[in-house]
Amino acid sequence: MKFGILVNEGPYQHQASDSAYLFVKAALEKGHEVTRVFFYHDGVYNGTSYSVPPLDDRQITKQWSELAKEYDVDLVLCVAACQRRGMMDDGEAERHGKGANNVAEGFRISGLGQLIETGIQSDRLVTFGD
Repeated sequence: MKFGILVNEGPYQHQASDSAYLFVKAALEKGHEVTRVFFYHDGVYNGTSYSVPPLDDRQITKQWSELAKEYDVDLVLCVAACQRRGMMDDGEAERHGKGANNVAEGFRISGLGQLIETGIQSDRLVTFGD
């Protein structure tokens, strides 16, 4: 089965990111396909390279990055949600005259069209968070 995933909540104020990560990992380990994980609203905070949780805490961003690398999962951050929250890759930073790239490895910024495409290409679109 092909799953598309939508994550609407940040990594440390809601269980949604943990649940999404565990769902994606289990699906991939069982041989299912994950067409894309789209992070929207506060969910884009899952892709910031600037978070530094204590060593004894969950390393959600690192876990997503490692999963993307191991299984070639497309992790997409909504561009509008990122702009509202001060997150930029090199292209967005240059476009807006800012000097920082704070998108973690394995994540990329794109538009809502990617979410629509995910819904079309997947057998199921599973949403985590409000």
